[in-house]
Amino acid sequence: MMEKKHPLPPFNKETAIQKVQMAEDAWNSKDPVTVSKAYTIDTEWRNRDLFINGRQEVQEFLANKWKIELAYKLKKELWAFQDNRIAVRFEYEYHNKEGQWFRAYGNENWEFDNNGLMKKRYASINDIKINESDRKL
Repeated sequence: MMEKKHPLPPFNKETAIQKVQMAEDAWNSKDPVTVSKAYTIDTEWRNRDLFINGRQEVQEFLANKWKIELAYKLKKELWAFQDNRIAVRFEYEYHNKEGQWFRAYGNENWEFDNNGLMKKRYASINDIKINESDRKL
C-alpha cells in the first residue's frame, strides 16, 4: 500500500496553509524520524550548500542539525502555491553550545508527489547573530 500524507495535491490556499503548518509542527518536534516521514523515500534536498538524498540521509542530517542548533524554534509562512508545489519563507532561532543565539531566515521550494509526500526541497538560508534579548520566537 502506498504511503499518503494528506492533504494531497493539487493544493488550494487552505490545504497549502495546512501543509505548511504540518511541516512547521513536525520540524519543531525536533524528531528526525517524524520529520522524514513527510518526504518520499528518494527525496532530493538542497539545504544551503548540502545535497541530501533519501529519507535516511534526511534523518542523519536532522539529527546532526539539532545536536548543534540548540533550543531550535521555527516559524514558516506560505509564500505561494500551485498544483503540487509550495513556496514558503521561514525564520528560526537557536543557540550554539557556547550560548550564542542566531536567527536564520530563508526560503524553501517544495514539490510533492501525488501521495502528498515531498519529493524535492530546495532551501536557501542565511544566519545572523542575535542577542538572547532580541529573540522573537
